Amino acid sequence: MMRIVDTISSIPMMLYVILLMVVLGPGLQSIIIAMGLTYWVGMARIVRSQVLSMREQEFVLAATLLGVPSHKILTRHLIPNAMGPIMVSITMQIPSAMFTEAFLSFIGLGVSKPKASWGALANAALPGLYTNPYQLFYPALVMSITILALNLFSDGLRDSLDPRLRK
Repeated sequence: MMRIVDTISSIPMMLYVILLMVVLGPGLQSIIIAMGLTYWVGMARIVRSQVLSMREQEFVLAATLLGVPSHKILTRHLIPNAMGPIMVSITMQIPSAMFTEAFLSFIGLGVSKPKASWGALANAALPGLYTNPYQLFYPALVMSITILALNLFSDGLRDSLDPRLRK
């Protein structure tokens, strides 16, 4: 399974997304499908590394020696202890997904005209860039502030969930 993940991650994610968007056609459902098919690769690596590192922990070995079934070890020990890094990874992928959607909408592969998107707003403001630069400035500013806020939130979440930083 990890060979598939390594193969998929060897090619840039944006290339996969653009290829899938060309095949599926523009639209919100196509963006969701394309990003879902590409963003799982990073999450699979994180989940696998967390489970492999916790599998050797003493509490898991003790539960195994006591005869606890493997599905209960998974649901009671491994998943709850792996949720911190998984949640941090998810919050760190949200700004990347927002930027990817805005880029796809900007180049015309994303959300169509009646629906709002920061990329579509930037694309609509591009012809009047010299006469009305504020039409491009405000969507870019709001998107930058939102992505910065989400990155700061994910950094704070990582700091709060990291057991090495607790006193």
